[in-house]
Amino acid sequence: MVEAASGGRLGTVLFYGVVLLLAYLVFRIFEPFLVPLGWACVLVVVFHPWHARLEKRWGRASAAAVSTLGVTLILIVPTLLLMTLFVRDGVEAARSLQRAVAGGQYPSINRAWEWVVQRAPGGGPEDLSTLVRQSAERMAQFLATELGTLLRNAAAFLFELFVTLFALFYLFRDAGSILAGIRRVLPFEEPHREKMIAEARDLIFASVTTSLIIAAVQGLLGGTAFALVHLRAPVFWGVVIAFFSLLPVVGAWPVWLPATIWLFATGHPGRGLVVVALCAGVGTTVDNFLRPLLIGGRARLSGLLVFISVLGGISVFGMLGVVLGPIVVATVAGILDVYTLRERAA
Repeated sequence: MVEAASGGRLGTVLFYGVVLLLAYLVFRIFEPFLVPLGWACVLVVVFHPWHARLEKRWGRASAAAVSTLGVTLILIVPTLLLMTLFVRDGVEAARSLQRAVAGGQYPSINRAWEWVVQRAPGGGPEDLSTLVRQSAERMAQFLATELGTLLRNAAAFLFELFVTLFALFYLFRDAGSILAGIRRVLPFEEPHREKMIAEARDLIFASVTTSLIIAAVQGLLGGTAFALVHLRAPVFWGVVIAFFSLLPVVGAWPVWLPATIWLFATGHPGRGLVVVALCAGVGTTVDNFLRPLLIGGRARLSGLLVFISVLGGISVFGMLGVVLGPIVVATVAGILDVYTLRERAA
């Protein structure tokens, strides 16, 4: 009896050891593809209501192909074009600022720099143009030495984009079976399980999709304002404004307020008022109108949770964390809500 019990315990330990080993090996196999798979999952969740309507008409495979093509044309291609313009405008803005400072077009900045140098311990370059020129030379040398790394990163990005689109088709096609598997895994009774899935979906839509739509609108308004007042790199600053708009505690004012002060300081108060009117006036009005309209009666995360989840998500997942961080927090919030409701009912 003792030997049989000992043999049973040993078999159990070996079984769980093999399971853990296999789980670890599966993780290592999937690890290089976690980021593109994460993006694919996020896109499937966001566009699933649209895909479900297509699936009723055309079937799983055809609807998955159309949905993948639609997401590519509606979201991915414009995003790639926007990224290209963002990099181009950012480089052009840096070059323009370098030329302007080196040419002495901003005497107030040069005077402020001289004041800092005179009072700073250890000294430094005598004028700002020297520092700018030296920094540009160092940056050129750095880019020349890192050209191979940049090319490898570009190739890796294209490969991850291909994996994202490839996974997108299969996730759209098999969404029903995947969701059924998730339902089987969740250790809740059916009413609580369905409520948890519904609340998690509402939280994801209210806290993630709504934030992304409003950030895109804020970025469009900011870029338009910068273009109207002839500030350089409006696409670059529009993308930066959109990113800051994702942070509910911060918002976009750290971008457009310095631009407004700069316009007033350089003798363009009318242009400064245009930036304030579009970014603060119209932007706030659109936010106050769109957010209740998109959220409706859905529950949503508090501003503090969204702020922490975005920054924490970026630190863990990179740029994917802008979306995945709030999704993880929203899902956990839905699970906790259902769990506490179940405990109260018991």
